[in-house]
Amino acid sequence: MKETIIFQMKSTYRDDFRIKAFSFGEGEHTLAIVGPMRGDEIHQQYVCARLVSELKKLEEDNELVKGKSILVIPSCNPFSFNVKRRFWAMDNTDINRMFPGYDKGETTQRIASAIFEAIKDYKYGIQLASFYVPGDFVPHIRMLKTGYEAIDDAHLFGLPFITTHEPRPFDTALLNYNWQLWNCKAFSLYCGHTERADKATSQQSLDAMMRFMHKTSIIRRTPSYSSGYESVVLEEEDMRSIKATHAGLLQQLKVAGDVVNKDETLARIIDPYDGSVTDEVKSPIRGVIFFCTNSTVVLQNAILYKIAL
Repeated sequence: MKETIIFQMKSTYRDDFRIKAFSFGEGEHTLAIVGPMRGDEIHQQYVCARLVSELKKLEEDNELVKGKSILVIPSCNPFSFNVKRRFWAMDNTDINRMFPGYDKGETTQRIASAIFEAIKDYKYGIQLASFYVPGDFVPHIRMLKTGYEAIDDAHLFGLPFITTHEPRPFDTALLNYNWQLWNCKAFSLYCGHTERADKATSQQSLDAMMRFMHKTSIIRRTPSYSSGYESVVLEEEDMRSIKATHAGLLQQLKVAGDVVNKDETLARIIDPYDGSVTDEVKSPIRGVIFFCTNSTVVLQNAILYKIAL
């Protein structure tokens, strides 16, 4: 394992801002893995830390295929992580909306530029991402439909779902979008949670990346990785979103991964003043809960659930 610093910036009041990268193996630029860009992506940070530890062991045991290299960037925004801010603490900009970056631009543009310069030539790319709405997911692979998306390769992760999404104008500044335009087979891995580290879903995400690396001949087979799922491909637009009809306190009865029937009660919204039930949230269809909010206090029209058909 080799450790390098791909970006460094002086800080007036704190230690210097640094983005570290760990490389494994030698040879062609085969796989780059990018960890959290936002300060609240604690689970993504945990998964990356476990991944670095696992790859270090594999390299020591000579389990990496010769002639191929792996690069891992465990954190792209340690400053915001330290001060518990989701976006860049100085101006609240999102690094993942700054790609491919500009090395003479604003701070987050320069950070994005340094990251992209380090990873743009890799054959495969995995980003550990999070959703814009706080909540829990069934772990899955997400891909923007650029015309270069590699759906067949996404099946190699063996996760329950692969979702595709038509890019909106502001999506053109995402890492996933730009990576694909640079001829990288890029995948966004949603690990299940964001603000809390969870051993079970982190293991599922870790196993998925190891399955992918084995099936693309980057690492040799090891017996500890399960065979995974036959992934179901979903268009995000086809999922059913369920929104809150009232504001209040949310009492959840169903969580991500649960199979639900039509008209089954998913949650109740409680009036915060008198404790009465203002709404029983029911499923309009039979399906799998793909996403659920993890917020106890909900506003009217907030997304509570997404159900996959």
